[in-house]
Amino acid sequence: MAPRTAAAGVPAVTGAAAPTPARPEPGSPPRRATTATPLPELADALAHRRWVRRERPFPHVVASNVFTPQCYAVLDAEFRRIEAEHPETFHRNMAGYDAAGALLDRYRDGPLGLFVSRPWHDLLAGLFGVPATGDMTASLHHHDPGGASGWPHNDLNPGWFADPPAGRHDVRLPTDAPASARVGYHHGDRPPDVGARETVRAVSALFYLANPEWEAGDGGETALYAHPGDRVPRATVPPLPNSLVAFECTPYSWHGFVGNRAKPRNCVVMWVHRDRADVERRWGAQSIVPW
Repeated sequence: MAPRTAAAGVPAVTGAAAPTPARPEPGSPPRRATTATPLPELADALAHRRWVRRERPFPHVVASNVFTPQCYAVLDAEFRRIEAEHPETFHRNMAGYDAAGALLDRYRDGPLGLFVSRPWHDLLAGLFGVPATGDMTASLHHHDPGGASGWPHNDLNPGWFADPPAGRHDVRLPTDAPASARVGYHHGDRPPDVGARETVRAVSALFYLANPEWEAGDGGETALYAHPGDRVPRATVPPLPNSLVAFECTPYSWHGFVGNRAKPRNCVVMWVHRDRADVERRWGAQSIVPW
C-alpha cells in the first residue's frame, strides 16, 4: 500500500495552540534555568501538516521538516548546549541499550519542554486516536559512534505516576511530585501513604536533531519489524534533522535501533500513556510487557 498523508491524525495540530503549558506541582524540585530563545505556540512552530502515515510493517507516522527552520534551530542548539554543558546528566543505565540518556524533566522550562507540553501530548495521541491520560516521559538520547544495534521490542510497558491525574491542560511527568512523594516509574515503588496510577505506554515518538549529515550506510536508523524474531527490518527511518517517527504502542509495534557505524545519533524520545484497563480490554493483560 502506498503511503498516504496522515490527514486523519494531523488535524489534532490545528487546535494545539489552545491548551496552557503544564505548570509545576507545588513542592516540586527546582528545574534548571535556561537562557535559550523561547519557542512560539506549537501551531506556529510547525512547518506544515503534511505528515505521512504508513501501514507496514505496522501503522506509523513519519514527518520531515517538522518545525520551521527558526524553531528547529532553537531546538537543535538547546540539545547541543545540554550535551556540551551538562554531560553528567546523560547516563548509560538502560539495560541492553547502547545509549546514554538524560531525562527531559529538568530541562522542561527550556525549548525542549515543547516535547512534554499538553499541545504536543494531544497531537501525538490524536495521530492514533489514543485515549491518553496526560502522563508523559521523555529523554534525550545519545549514541556514540560504533553503537551496537538493539533488539526488536514493542514499548508496550507499564508506567506509574503519582496522584492526582493530570488536568485537562497539563502534563504529568514522573518527577512532578515532591521528592518525598515520588512514585517509581517502572514498578510503582512509593511511600505507603502516596497514591499512584498504573498506566501503559500508548504512543512512542522519536524526534531527530543535533546530528551530523546522514548518508545511507551510516546506520543509526530506527528499524521497524514485522515479527520480534526477524533479523532484517521491513522498514527503517533515518535520523535526518528535524524529522520524526511515531507509532502507537501495541503488541505488534516491533522496533529497534540500527547500529551507527561512524557517526553519533541523537534524538528526543518520548511516550504518551493510557490507562492500563484500556490496554487490557483491547489486547488482554498478558500483552503488557513488564520491566
